[in-house]
Amino acid sequence: MSDRSPTQSASANRRRTSTIGPTSNRSSAAIIPDRSSSLSVSTDTRSHKLVLITGATGAIGRATAVAFAKAGKYNLALHYATANEATREKLLSAIGDVLPAVIDVALFQSDLSSFEGVRRLHREVVEGFGRGIDILFLNAGITGGKTNPTCLNDIPIGIFEDVWRMNCAGPILLTQLCAPRMEQQGWGRVVFNSSIAAFTGGGVGPHYASSKSAIHGFVHWFGANVAGKGVTVNAVAPALIDDAAMLGEMDEGGKKKMTEKIPVGRLGRPEEVAETVLWLVSTGYMTRKIIPVDGGYHPY
Repeated sequence: MSDRSPTQSASANRRRTSTIGPTSNRSSAAIIPDRSSSLSVSTDTRSHKLVLITGATGAIGRATAVAFAKAGKYNLALHYATANEATREKLLSAIGDVLPAVIDVALFQSDLSSFEGVRRLHREVVEGFGRGIDILFLNAGITGGKTNPTCLNDIPIGIFEDVWRMNCAGPILLTQLCAPRMEQQGWGRVVFNSSIAAFTGGGVGPHYASSKSAIHGFVHWFGANVAGKGVTVNAVAPALIDDAAMLGEMDEGGKKKMTEKIPVGRLGRPEEVAETVLWLVSTGYMTRKIIPVDGGYHPY
């Protein structure tokens, strides 16, 4: 894979918003949209772990950002890919609704389909907060635009390359950039967002399933490599989550057929994936694991 230039760089829009919510109980909290450098972090929050969530405007990313914000003890660097104002505002609104008194949140825009975009995101988060990243949730990903192919040759090799780069190579590069600091301080958490498709092949196609199964091999190897250094490495593997981005234009009849395949009898919620991510972050004894969040769909 060649190292291509990004189509979008991390945004340099440097305006700072006022405190969100009543100032009487949220005086130290702030959301800083599109802040890419020289972020002023209040003294009250410097003891908080710094969390970077990629793909934070998607349903699972947004739910996870909200869950971390509710916990009230993490500073959040939230990545989003496209300059979609409605999507960005939805994320800001969701965080603002639960923003506790002492937490700093900054948004960073970058195209993670290029390695330079990955490096820029890491650099600007570290420069903005003036510290390294403690917790990494690698949530951004793509399906490649081809779904349910009937033949291997339905998927051009270029789509394989694009999906592997976005879903596998980019997240591994970001882990390479964040890991040295985690190892040095003796504490870190890395969580990938995989998919049940990595186990089953799924319905999207071999390009997507193979990009996710490659992550599983990385989790097993790297988790063992850093287990004695206070760093845990895991992945969640969701399936059949009730999310428009995942289900597309599926009608209620299609959803009903999918639901019938799930032992618990319903689709999953993004918040249930988020809860699993927070649990993996909270424990230092769980590592090298792939945790299905699938309502019993796949008995692993």
